[in-house]
Amino acid sequence: MNHVWQRALTTIVLLAVAAFLVGAALGRTAGFAFALAGLALVLVLHWRNLAAFERWLRNPVPAAVPNGSGVWEDILARLARLMRQQSQSQQELFSALEELQRATAAMPDGIVILDEQDRIQWCNPIAEIHFALDHQRDLGSQITYLARQPQFAEYLASTSFSEPLVLRQARGQELVLAVQLVPYGNRQKLLISRDITRIERVETMRRDFVANVSHELRTPLTVVGGFLETLTDMPEPNPAILRRSLELMHAQTARMQRLVEDLLTLSSLENAQNLLREEPVNVPELARLLHHEAQSLSGGRHRLRLEPATDHWLLGSADELRSAFSNLVSNAIRYTPEGGEIVLSWEAREGDAVFAVQDSGIGIDPRHIPRLTERFYRVDRSRSRETGGTGLGLAIVKHVVNRHQGRLDITSQPGRGSRFAVAFPARRIIRKGDPLHAAEVAPEPPEPARSQATG
Repeated sequence: MNHVWQRALTTIVLLAVAAFLVGAALGRTAGFAFALAGLALVLVLHWRNLAAFERWLRNPVPAAVPNGSGVWEDILARLARLMRQQSQSQQELFSALEELQRATAAMPDGIVILDEQDRIQWCNPIAEIHFALDHQRDLGSQITYLARQPQFAEYLASTSFSEPLVLRQARGQELVLAVQLVPYGNRQKLLISRDITRIERVETMRRDFVANVSHELRTPLTVVGGFLETLTDMPEPNPAILRRSLELMHAQTARMQRLVEDLLTLSSLENAQNLLREEPVNVPELARLLHHEAQSLSGGRHRLRLEPATDHWLLGSADELRSAFSNLVSNAIRYTPEGGEIVLSWEAREGDAVFAVQDSGIGIDPRHIPRLTERFYRVDRSRSRETGGTGLGLAIVKHVVNRHQGRLDITSQPGRGSRFAVAFPARRIIRKGDPLHAAEVAPEPPEPARSQATG
């Protein structure tokens, strides 16, 4: 600014010297008139610069700062530099803000910024989903007006935020959130929400699994323990009672053995380290063996048919496929009344290869079908125990099918029977003429006295 004042003083001094020289040459009046004319010119120049500056202030575009003249040239040039710096800083700030918004939008957690009165200042898209917020509509609203759970309001008012709050919200389907408040700045708060629905579901499944296993083992252990106590207290063993007790104890220990075997099978299938051992599997031959096994299990109580409509093989695990198909066949025999019909089929359909078991049994209510493959899920618990099922058979089938990239389709009508079909994709089908079609892996022969199926 000193430079600007120096230029102004220099202009005044030069004007005074010029007026003095004109006055000396032409007289005092002429000199005075020259000085007035010079001042008037300076004022006009200042007025023009002020007018240009005033017009710019009405629409202060950084790129349109007027050039100016005289002392205004330096002033307006400095203003133009400041405006360019401010514009650059503003652009950098906008870029940083956009980057922050993109980063928070990509975060798996919801983030809400609250002011000192718990009003919403900003939120990311995940928070909009978690709390049913609208970024434009709900800015400035109290968070407790929108998240109305009493426990959340208590948590917000407690000012103790060391532990997260588990919040359950029911909007169409259950949503479980872990929310935590983090105070910062001038009495502001950061509300962080995390969707823990899947974690809660897994924990519930774990608790149910432990409870179910404990329950399934308790019953046979109680029976065996009761008979052992009875036999121990008998002074003279009664041959008839002894024989009956041993038969029942054998049945209960066999049931526990099947349960343990199924648990080990399921554990192996769920183990990510247990990679699928692929080999060519002769499914038509496997279907014939399962048909023979089904006849042995049925004991003539059912009409059994085998319909092999294709000679395709599969690329997969022979043991796992045998286990899955055997469970489907055993379930059909178990839940089909005497005199009913069971059909085993192996066919090619719409590019897939489909193994299906159709029965004329008791059928299943449609509301149970989505949960049939859950571990220990039973439509009728008393009937399942009477038939000897462990409640893990269809869970094993589901895992085997998933490991082979297949699809399990279940159709059923109460009183009219059920159809369980496993469809395998084209990439697992081995057609006749393929070199792998000759590399047969023969299925193990069936056990005549006992089924591998577990219900």
